[in-house]
Amino acid sequence: MQTPIDSHANQVIVTVLGLGAMGLPIATRLVRQFRVHGFDLHEDRRLLAAAVGVETFDSAAAAVSGAGIVLVAVRTGEQLNDVLFGATGVAEALSSGSVVILTSTVGSDAIPAAERLADLNVALVDAPLSGGPLRASAGDLLIIVGAEPRALERARPVLECLASTLTIVGDKPGDGQALKTVNQLLCGVHIAAAAEALALADALGLDLARTLEALEAGAAGSFMLSNRGPRILQAYDEDGAQVLSRLDIFVKDMGIVGRAARAAGSPSPLAAAAEQLYLLGQAQGLGAADDSAIIKVLAPSKRS
Repeated sequence: MQTPIDSHANQVIVTVLGLGAMGLPIATRLVRQFRVHGFDLHEDRRLLAAAVGVETFDSAAAAVSGAGIVLVAVRTGEQLNDVLFGATGVAEALSSGSVVILTSTVGSDAIPAAERLADLNVALVDAPLSGGPLRASAGDLLIIVGAEPRALERARPVLECLASTLTIVGDKPGDGQALKTVNQLLCGVHIAAAAEALALADALGLDLARTLEALEAGAAGSFMLSNRGPRILQAYDEDGAQVLSRLDIFVKDMGIVGRAARAAGSPSPLAAAAEQLYLLGQAQGLGAADDSAIIKVLAPSKRS
């Protein structure tokens, strides 16, 4: 366990639960301004966090003790409920009046969690984020927030430390998840469309680097094309593209999109088609690869 930074001694304690691909850079960013506690199931992640000034603990309950803000960075709704209410969950160890910031995309699972926390006088700030690990460490994330105003004001300094764009979309938990679901529909479809376009370009014998450059400059350009395009071109390299966003994250997120659309009675045929591509990629062993590897589902090998 690392000794906390003295200059932060009188500040509110911020605990980060989950020191994975996003949680660790988040903690690394926060430690510049706050006294930060951290916990992860894996000791190697705790060691990495301790090396950058996070005070780490051997249990989640110990990590949240005395914390005014608890930031949860998990992958799924099931993990959220386990972290909070499972056999070793932290709910009973949370301080009355504290705030839990949910940074993950978990869909409607955020709503019952918020209700259970409210019974303990703990508020949930629904704040799914977008931007990836590099932008997290730079404080350049998009964070979409649904929260009761008083809870939001308590969480705002932490959110503003992490975000270059902080968008308040509603005054209750679940609002943030709803907008993030719409965001993920577009992201998932755009990545799949970019891969499909570049696979067609390859089949037509075009130079892919020149094709990508031309597409980015025209009306077909998009953030996802520019962001994922170079990585899509690396998908056929021996080691593939660097993993910045796992393919199986979009299996989860497009599943959330599909469930939300069906519950709302809103047709989503493009999202459904994209979801099937990600599911095929996962079935082919690409789940842990960068999501740019989706092109290999469409075209297992490069033609030109």
